[in-house]
Amino acid sequence: MEEVIRIFTIVLTIILGLVVGSFLNVVIYRIPNGMSLAKPPSHCPKCGERIKWYDNIPILSYIILRGKCRHCHDKISIRYPLVEFTNMVLWFGCLMAFTSFIFPSNPLNWLRFIVSCIACSTLLCIFFCDLDSMEIPDLFQGILLICGLVLLLDDVSFNSILLKVLGFVGAGALFMIVNWVFRLIKKRDGIGFGDVELVAVAGLILGGYKMIFALIISCVVGGIALLIYSKVKKEKGREYPFAVLLVGGILVALFVGDFVVNWYLGLMGVAA
Repeated sequence: MEEVIRIFTIVLTIILGLVVGSFLNVVIYRIPNGMSLAKPPSHCPKCGERIKWYDNIPILSYIILRGKCRHCHDKISIRYPLVEFTNMVLWFGCLMAFTSFIFPSNPLNWLRFIVSCIACSTLLCIFFCDLDSMEIPDLFQGILLICGLVLLLDDVSFNSILLKVLGFVGAGALFMIVNWVFRLIKKRDGIGFGDVELVAVAGLILGGYKMIFALIISCVVGGIALLIYSKVKKEKGREYPFAVLLVGGILVALFVGDFVVNWYLGLMGVAA
């Protein structure tokens, strides 16, 4: 019976991850444009034809339709199944990391699992919204803030809460100082306020140590990737969506941050 429940939970998480991923495609497009999530129903942006339920099955419908609208045969962006698949992977990763349903040796933490799934989906929305418009809707920042506040209940010890508060204040203050220095030198903002808000709420979710790890991943790995990209494209002075890099670092820290931080502090002889 226990094995049946385990398999059912895995399958349910995968299905819900795909379904929510499909809904995220609507959110990513409509929220930045100030549109209702309920009306109008899902439709082809080219011909306006309403999408039937059987053409809206995550990933499967894209494969069956060969990436084209059933009515006008206009090409459907690969982003749609990509968002669905990525959200499913992230939710499955949360199940693996925060419960014992995949690895029995893992501690069971349903609160962290559920909140982390919500946070991952929100970060996925931020990734694509920032990629499209270099803006982060306040709604997503608010959702992440609530996730961070709820996760304070995950461990109510003084050290845990202190680390998360320091992550919130420290990360936000660091980015504000960096932007202030950049403005003094370049006479313009170098970091958008949305990025400042993002690192602050991420610091509340991750805590101080893991937020440092997330920033290292974002800045070092992302900086190298951007340097290579700018050299290949030969583009100078172009602004890039920084939240895209931050989201990657935050997600890495969310899943493996505890392991990396504990390993590093162990080398230093410091208790986490």
